[in-house]
Amino acid sequence: MQSYDWWPSPAKLNLFLHILGRYDNGYHQLQTLFQILDRGDELAFELVSSNDITLSPSIPGVNDEDNLIIKAAKLLKEHCGINRGVNIFLRKNLPMGGGIGGGSSNAATVLVALNALWNCKLDTSELAALGLKLGADVPIFVEGHTGFAGGVGEAITATELNEQWYLVVNPGIHVGTADIFRESSLPRNTPAIEWDNYTFDATHNDCQTIVCDRHPEVALLLQWLLQFAPSRMTGTGACVFAIFSDEISARRVLDTLPGKWTGFVAKGVNTSPLLQKLKP
Repeated sequence: MQSYDWWPSPAKLNLFLHILGRYDNGYHQLQTLFQILDRGDELAFELVSSNDITLSPSIPGVNDEDNLIIKAAKLLKEHCGINRGVNIFLRKNLPMGGGIGGGSSNAATVLVALNALWNCKLDTSELAALGLKLGADVPIFVEGHTGFAGGVGEAITATELNEQWYLVVNPGIHVGTADIFRESSLPRNTPAIEWDNYTFDATHNDCQTIVCDRHPEVALLLQWLLQFAPSRMTGTGACVFAIFSDEISARRVLDTLPGKWTGFVAKGVNTSPLLQKLKP
């Protein structure tokens, strides 16, 4: 397996998450700022003559047929009429259910990589539209730029941010996104903001209070991180991030992280490592 060509599947952070309202179909109208990180999972692909699509290793607790990796490969295969299969290999580095986009990023990497390897010749907008069928966060990874997003998260405007460093900490619990969005007390009337008016301090995460109430461990982690740097929960949790201007400061705090939590340091980048992979 070591000889395969590995494709990056980067993590993301939601630097803020505002819920503006709800559409008639039940989906929530959001505003968020997706920050792509330079760290994530990795995927490799072995093209085969059969029509089989396999994943190795399987993710514990997730049937292969329900895994977004397999779903993405099948979706692209059907869409483009491909008469061959692929063996997919996964190096899983990101926690599941942490709000940092592991599954969505995996799906996007499958679409982007197999579009190239199968010579499908779909452009980015076509791939992003396919990705939206798999999940609202997939298009941001397909498009591959840090972005200001609206709608259900799919209406993305690429942006440029100062490339800061982030300490991302996993409290070791799983938060169900659907459960949080079903919560009756979830704010659903936050006023829309213009990108030109964005500052971290003027924004927030509408899901954070509910998650902290349900999961005291997330509240405890946030309280601990806030003594070092501006900190916030990402997405619907459970991971929490702290913002630093340099890598050394972030790693210094990581070194003092209590043993019950796990974390990593990553750089925020404006262009995804996945896009860099496509460059000749």
